[in-house]
Amino acid sequence: MNYEQTIDYLYRKLPMFTRVGAVAFKKDLHNTIAMCERLDNPQNKFKTIHIGGTNGKGSTSHMLAAIFQQAGYKTGLYTSPHLKDFRERIRINGEMVSKEFVIDFVGEQQDIIEEISPSFFEVTVAMAFSYFAKQNVDIAIIEVGLGGRLDSTNIITPELSVITNISLDHTNILGNTLKEIAGEKAGIIKPGIPVVVGESHPETDQVFIQKAKETNSPITFADQQIQLTKSTKSNEYLSISILENGKSIIEDLLLDLTGTYQLKNILTVIQAVEKLRALGFKIDNDALYSALKNVKGLTGLMGRWQILGEHPLVVCDTGHNIAGITEVMQNINNTPHDNLHIVIGMVKDKDISGVLNLLPVNARYYFCQPQLERALPAQELADEAAKYDLKGSTFSTVELAINAAKKDAKPQDLIFIGGSTFVVAEVP
Repeated sequence: MNYEQTIDYLYRKLPMFTRVGAVAFKKDLHNTIAMCERLDNPQNKFKTIHIGGTNGKGSTSHMLAAIFQQAGYKTGLYTSPHLKDFRERIRINGEMVSKEFVIDFVGEQQDIIEEISPSFFEVTVAMAFSYFAKQNVDIAIIEVGLGGRLDSTNIITPELSVITNISLDHTNILGNTLKEIAGEKAGIIKPGIPVVVGESHPETDQVFIQKAKETNSPITFADQQIQLTKSTKSNEYLSISILENGKSIIEDLLLDLTGTYQLKNILTVIQAVEKLRALGFKIDNDALYSALKNVKGLTGLMGRWQILGEHPLVVCDTGHNIAGITEVMQNINNTPHDNLHIVIGMVKDKDISGVLNLLPVNARYYFCQPQLERALPAQELADEAAKYDLKGSTFSTVELAINAAKKDAKPQDLIFIGGSTFVVAEVP
């Protein structure tokens, strides 16, 4: 098989959560363990950092990867889902895995794939671990796919576990309360391994404290240890200063990820760096500053309050649950504009009414649907939106919706594209 045929084989053959939803989620680690045992357990051949949480784990993973790269470490990065190219999921020092490796891996593992029918995610995790081991990475940043306890990535023993935050998402799989979801996320806390929790919350703190006690893992809540003292935003950068115990530890740090939610993520990242330094990793402030000023360039991160065009300003963001959309609305409100045009599509298993309830009635809407089975039909989304007095037109594809918004928008307007990672993935 060539590369296109190989990827098509994976898409066709294996259940893929992003396309079909919960039926693709395997509720145990059996297949991942079986695949990795056959590969001689590559996950044990390099150091890792494990990143979980509801929102912000992708940005946090990319920031930490950029920092390690700038500090001179050969750095693997495993994230999901991808936006444009499958190979975005597996990178070393920002470079995507080669097409040849993907072809060879699937060819060599085809018999076990046929035999045990793993999920798409299980195969990609095994592929990433195999690639990182063969390339002798110094460290790999591993982002949890879904949940934590039963996620395929959870066969690693990391140097540090990081949990960004907890909010309601994937409730059909992870539970209907913050406490239940926290219990699943806490599953990445390993015996004796330190854990950083980004955001404390009265409903979930005790879940993490109890789990850390059971595993004898030192636990730190980033927002209880360090505080932002200053943040200003330009189109290009967030400028940030941070205090610890009343003492300045970071002054005028520039971050090229400018969404307001990065103000929360950056505390998680800085606290993680402090812990990693204590573990013996050599990360100086020069590496920290230069990395965070160029996260997108170093790692290839896309889709986080990403500016796609000017006059009118066109922005996309992958935020897709209540917490994510709340932050998106904050960004929109902080961005000067005349009229607001929102290109939106969603998938069926999200809290659709909860998200729609957050959106402004004074915007013009372009309802669309990404091209996957889980997509909510555009007309159904428009009908649901009408209950919240959100008005607009429906389009069969993301591209048609964007084209219509661009045609309607004046130079001083703002076009926002989002509602789902898969809408952002289909931006032309």
